[in-house]
Amino acid sequence: MKSIEYTTDIIAGGHWSLRMNRGTVMRLTDLQGGANLGMLFYNPENLFERYNAPDTLKCQHTFKLSRGHCLYSDMGRIFASIIEDSLGWHDTTFGNSHAESVAARWGQRDYQQDRNAWHQNGQDAFLVELAKYGLNRADLAANINWFSKVISDEAGEITWCAEHSPAGSQVTLRFEMDTLVILHTCPHPLNTAEEYPMRPVRIELGLADPVTDADECLNFCSENRRGFQNNALYYLGR
Repeated sequence: MKSIEYTTDIIAGGHWSLRMNRGTVMRLTDLQGGANLGMLFYNPENLFERYNAPDTLKCQHTFKLSRGHCLYSDMGRIFASIIEDSLGWHDTTFGNSHAESVAARWGQRDYQQDRNAWHQNGQDAFLVELAKYGLNRADLAANINWFSKVISDEAGEITWCAEHSPAGSQVTLRFEMDTLVILHTCPHPLNTAEEYPMRPVRIELGLADPVTDADECLNFCSENRRGFQNNALYYLGR
């Protein structure tokens, strides 16, 4: 990141959306530890093009997201690359929390009665932001859960790792396309905390350094190199 041009903190249970231009950077920081930040990507010029979790994992032969990985659209293009990561594991498999599951685990609270201490869920948070762009429930896709880790043992039992992200954990994204970013700070759907997690996330925005031939994300695998070529074709002549 050349410099930080804008900083904001997203409160627990908060949500936000913004357009990130090609060649910009977003750095995320887990301020208190134990955060979860759900995120989706859409092409602002063609909202039918969106983040594709299966292709992202399949073409990079991974179950997790970490430094060097690229985040793919369903058109084979790269929305963003992970250029820095202090954790080494972020989830993009287990989706989103819902109103029913949040109410069952932590009790139902609404904004009218409880203000910022309410219990928002990931799906409704996404839907509020998507509605601003004419999108709805049918446009939801499998999302990223930054700062969260889920593992499977030899018997196939799934475990959410509660102590995975310490305070100050960071991940930095470099945007390779103009991208509509939808995000929330609601709990991971497998979170087993006794109380609703109140974990804010800091977002810092700036300009990216140019991509060089030695770039880690470009050279992570041959599929990524093809993804960058697809991006170059998409922007040819612009």
